Parts: sequence; structure tokens; C-alpha cells
Amino acid sequence: MRGEGKPQRTRLPEWLKVRFRANGSHSVVAETLRDLRLNTVCSGALCPNMGECFCSGTATFLIMGNSCTRNCKFCAIDHNSHPALPEADEPERLAEAAARLKLDYVVITSVTRDDLADGGAGCFAAAVEELHRKIPGVGVEVLTPDFNGDREAISTVLSAGPTVFNHNIETVERLSSQIRNRATYRKSLEVLRIAHDIGGAIPVKSGIMLGLGEKSEEVVQSLKDLREVGVSIVTIGQYLPPSAQHWQLDRFVTPEEFEQFGEIARQLGFSAVASSPLVRSSYRAGELHSFRVSLKTGLR
Repeated sequence: MRGEGKPQRTRLPEWLKVRFRANGSHSVVAETLRDLRLNTVCSGALCPNMGECFCSGTATFLIMGNSCTRNCKFCAIDHNSHPALPEADEPERLAEAAARLKLDYVVITSVTRDDLADGGAGCFAAAVEELHRKIPGVGVEVLTPDFNGDREAISTVLSAGPTVFNHNIETVERLSSQIRNRATYRKSLEVLRIAHDIGGAIPVKSGIMLGLGEKSEEVVQSLKDLREVGVSIVTIGQYLPPSAQHWQLDRFVTPEEFEQFGEIARQLGFSAVASSPLVRSSYRAGELHSFRVSLKTGLR
């Protein structure tokens, strides 16, 4: 593996240095998560925006445990071939947390569960349905694994009525097989195509990381591929290796380059684009969806 065993001591540029001051909301989020025994991708994936999100009173929920059956070279989440079974009351606890935090838009993601017959699709559906029951009118975005391309599993999630269906393509096609475990670029495109085809009015979203060694023309091609399969919302952010054992950082992409890619995405017809170094799949997801809706309705 590139960079395996080599310490990565590259100093962060100023535009990637996150500064925040903990406040009461930060404590409320942390205490709620502890009290209800819930995981977040914020901590599991070492997200640099965790402090900001907690301080704004929100978090991205990670369901079905905190161990993944896959071991991708870019991800900080623990790997376990035989994780514990999902807890039956997790949807209720998640909905209770969202209610306590007064969330009007909830993002749910998960570890990949290849050990489950449906890949965990039923757990996603149960969480979405419980949120709708507990908080009428709440927006719910799901960020799913690929379910091994199973159309029935994707349909199960969509039938629960999420506000947005999100699945990340992660990187360009040339690098995909090198950094992703079992997942493939083409399979992810097919998942997104299926979601678009059977999801009706539910918008489809995806995200890509930069700084893994991709070329500019490959990024543009990936954006074209995403549009071709029906993706309408896209996020573009900087890859930051969680440790020296993960895929080695190729470079820091400048804010100006992110803006250029964002403009290309808008020209390709994406209805909502978030492209900057600190953007992550679920970062300010509600705002991004609202921007898409406002554009669609002619308010912006």
C-alpha cells in the first residue's frame, strides 16, 4: 500500500485548520449520544468538522454498530468481519436523540454490513420510518453503502421515504480498486442509477474526495459519470489520511481548485454543489438540500 508504515507529517495548510470553541450545544450533543448509546460517523471517521457540527447542535448518526465488514484504505472506522448484530431498539433511540436535539434534518449513515442478508437495508428503513413517526415533517438523508448492488435492498431504503438518497463514489475510477475494499466504481454508479430510476422524486446525491492522486480530467469524468446516472447533488472535499497506515496523501488541493471543480459541476447540471477542502458527505447536508429545493422552486 502506498505510504504504509510511513509517518505522514505534512503540515496542514491554513485553509484546513479548524478552530472552534466548545459551547453548551456541544455538551448537549455529546451527552445525548452517550445517554442513548448512539454512534456517529463524526467520531468514527475522525471528521475535522465534528466540533463545529456538535456546537451547532447536530451530528451524523452511524447505525448498525461501529465496526465495518470492509477495510477501505481511506477510512478510519474499525474493521471486523463478524460484528455484533444490530440492536433492535436503535431506531427508537436514534429518533429520541433527534427529538431531544430538535433536529429538522437528520443524516443517517452506517458501517457496511456484508454479513447481513439485506446489507442492513431494513435497518435504514426502520430508522427512517421511526424518525417520520417521532418527528412529523422531519427531513431524513440516508448515506448508504453499496448493498452489493442489490436492487431490492436499495428499494427497501427508498420505500421508507428518505428526503435524499446518498451513496459516495469516493474517488475516480482508476484509483477506486486500489483504495476501496470490495466496492467498485461501476457498482457505485449502478447503485446510484437504480436509486434514481426507482426513487421517483427522491434526489440522489454522491461525493468524491480529492488529494488521493487523481488527475483533474479524471475528476471531471467522474462528475460526468455521476450526472449520467441521475445524481443531482454532489459534494467534493479534501482527503485527509486518518493514519500512516492509510492511503498516503498525494497533495492538498487548493480552495481555488475546489471552486473550479464546483463551477464545472454546476455547468454539468448538478442542482446543488458543495466543493471546498472541508466539505464532507453530510456536512451541512440540510442546507445543501434546501439550496437545491429553493433553486427548483425558483426562490433563488
